[in-house]
Amino acid sequence: MRTSFRIIAGLLALGVIAGATLYFLRPGVLPHGKGLTQLSATSKVITRGEYLARAGDCVACHTVPNGALFAGGRAMATPFGNLYVPNITPDDDTGIGLWNTEEFYRMMHTGVSRDGKLLYPAMPFASYTQVTKDDSDAIFAYLMSITPVKLKNREHELRFPFNNRELLIGWRTLYFKEGEYKPDPQRNAEWNRGAYLVKGLGHCAMCHSAVNALGGSSESKAFEGGMIPNQNWYAPSLTSNREAGLGNWKIEEIASLLQAGVSHRGTVYGPMAEVVYNSLQYLTDEDARAMAVYLKELPQKDSGPAPVSQAHLVSPAVMEVGRKVYTLQCAVCHGADGKGQTPAYPPLAGNQSITMASPVNPIRMVLNGGYPPGTRKNPQPHGMPPFSHILNDDEVAAAVTYIRVAWGNTGAPVSATQVNDLRTLLPE
Repeated sequence: MRTSFRIIAGLLALGVIAGATLYFLRPGVLPHGKGLTQLSATSKVITRGEYLARAGDCVACHTVPNGALFAGGRAMATPFGNLYVPNITPDDDTGIGLWNTEEFYRMMHTGVSRDGKLLYPAMPFASYTQVTKDDSDAIFAYLMSITPVKLKNREHELRFPFNNRELLIGWRTLYFKEGEYKPDPQRNAEWNRGAYLVKGLGHCAMCHSAVNALGGSSESKAFEGGMIPNQNWYAPSLTSNREAGLGNWKIEEIASLLQAGVSHRGTVYGPMAEVVYNSLQYLTDEDARAMAVYLKELPQKDSGPAPVSQAHLVSPAVMEVGRKVYTLQCAVCHGADGKGQTPAYPPLAGNQSITMASPVNPIRMVLNGGYPPGTRKNPQPHGMPPFSHILNDDEVAAAVTYIRVAWGNTGAPVSATQVNDLRTLLPE
């Protein structure tokens, strides 16, 4: 009965059933005629809402690992303390059961909750503001169709003065621009669809842009890369071919990386692997391609002279240690020449993710290892084992230095201190 109530409430909220009379589906009574058509239409809306919720990666934050779907409670670490993600199941007391479509859209569009509280920007409303009303309504219909979970929301644990929500007024003034996505009439439908997904539901710039001390980012520097706060991974620039810029990639390679987690160009690890697993693998081929088209056309912002080999800065002794470690531990998969065995084992020679200015990711990969997500298009991925328990700081530094300068690579040497700084953060 409660499930039926949720479905009908969703119908009323969407305006699928005319009038203001709330009715219940009684056990054993099947809808027919017009009622069956109405339910069929609503089922399609809910299915579309589920797809859009996946595209927005809502489950990643609102579901504790191995916990009830969308029941919240997950701690989200920030430089200012822990935020605890709310329950967004349709429970009346602890979730969003009493919300309506207008209140949900206001939250998505403006970052203001049903009770008037300003949301902290860990909720990506600065991106979700671009989501259309129809898409917001569909997501709400889907959320109202799932099983309610009674789980009280946990209070945030933020340090003073960041626990004062009034400070968010200043943040919003500086970093929040409200407004639905407006298609660019100079671009085709595919490009606009990609822009909508990347800038809106996908909230890609949230990780791939540098965040300042106030937790904000500059729109003019969107997609230029930056450290992901409290996750100790670097999200590379999508506007520079010296990092992860996609100017030299084929559309198919980008789409493959988004959906499968691997391509002949590389493999996703860390936070991006979670995004692929929870969200991007479920995109249609058309939407994945649209995102790839938009991403490929991001303006490239490389500046200054092209990087050159820095092998001359590495002592012969360090280079020899790095070569020996690589030969013993890495060459079997990545090859003595660093060309890898794509797509299972990504190449290291000429790989921008290895040579970019920040060495955080290659260091973490050697220390932590990593397993790309099993996806519908890559159900049996090949992973990389961790070496933190085998190699000391000097050996890791030498190995990472070796792969950053060998085979014509142009990365800078890595120090044992840099390795130790990240080792102390394990198992983040």
